[in-house]
Amino acid sequence: MAASEQKLHLAERMSRLGTESAFEVLVRARELEAQGKNVIHLEIGEPDFDTAPNIVGAAKQALEKGWTHYGPSAGLPELRKAIAEGVGKLRGITVDPAEVVVTPGGKPIMFFSIMALLEPGDEALYPNPGFPIYESMIDFVGAKAVPYPLVEESDFDIDVDEILNKINERTRLVILNSPQNPTGGVISRAKMAALAEALRSKDVMILADEIYSRLIYDGEHVSITSFPGLKDKIILLDGFSKTYAMTGWRLGYGVMREDLAKHIARLMTNSNSCTASFTQIAGIEALRGDQSPVDKMCAEFERRRQVIVNGLNRIPGFRCRQPQGAFYVFPNIRGTGRSSKELAEGLLNEAGVACLSGTAFGGWGEGFLRFSFANSVENIQQALERVENWIKKG
Repeated sequence: MAASEQKLHLAERMSRLGTESAFEVLVRARELEAQGKNVIHLEIGEPDFDTAPNIVGAAKQALEKGWTHYGPSAGLPELRKAIAEGVGKLRGITVDPAEVVVTPGGKPIMFFSIMALLEPGDEALYPNPGFPIYESMIDFVGAKAVPYPLVEESDFDIDVDEILNKINERTRLVILNSPQNPTGGVISRAKMAALAEALRSKDVMILADEIYSRLIYDGEHVSITSFPGLKDKIILLDGFSKTYAMTGWRLGYGVMREDLAKHIARLMTNSNSCTASFTQIAGIEALRGDQSPVDKMCAEFERRRQVIVNGLNRIPGFRCRQPQGAFYVFPNIRGTGRSSKELAEGLLNEAGVACLSGTAFGGWGEGFLRFSFANSVENIQQALERVENWIKKG
């Protein structure tokens, strides 16, 4: 019997599993390119820089030295120590290597934390517009995803009272993301301090997604981990993909209380066994080696940020605030009279510019688009010209 003749009986929970639209749009853009259409890619959240040669060299040496075998589920002790030192130095806190779990990318920390902490009927707060996997994974485990809004008028900073008013006896987790995807917003020190003070007495855990922590252009990165009295409540998510242009290496980590780290490591054992050993050796070099490539990349992103913000603000119907971190802009496009999805699809299919509808990041993303400026200034300028010409043609 052919496989297609057998009815597939999926578990009900699969109907609650979402996706990440950036990869879907990338597939569609590649299909158009295969048909001969020229497409400028401003959809995918990936640095367009190559991984620094010293990191690549460390991986090559690791392969040659036999780092091709299983390692501990929580990560190599050498990398966990380097992460503990790096996290502690950047955020002004003390971290024990036993509090670190290394994973193949940052998403497993989201997945495992939500699986470990939430029961059906529990509630978890997450930012909207926000990274879609938060809501997807909360729904998947049968918990209730409760959004809190990030609004343009406050530069997409959090509203502390809005978050606190949504916390009740069923709330088990509050997710924070700063710098933020998709808006490029950053939580200010004053608001982070106010939230930290309020959450100190709440019986909730905090998942702090700080994957863009080194990509800051204005002000400072403020981590909730730096405020006293919260250590046992926080799961810090970070990784190598964005900071070190290592997206394809799949290397991330979480920092959390030691008793929770043991459970997260057990989930690693049951799913991935371990993270690839030679990539972990490369991660040690990334953390302890030359940091100038990170600084150069950040400076170039800052230059591109100005180009794309200025260009978008010249397009009729667009209004774009300047992001403080990450490498995304989130322009308001309500002035065009079109929906976010309609505009994103039109720009891809007709103008040859791949971007994402704001609704890919939640309902409060309607009226916005997300453009990644992880592309060359030349390509960004060409994309802006295409967008403007297409909009003016109506």
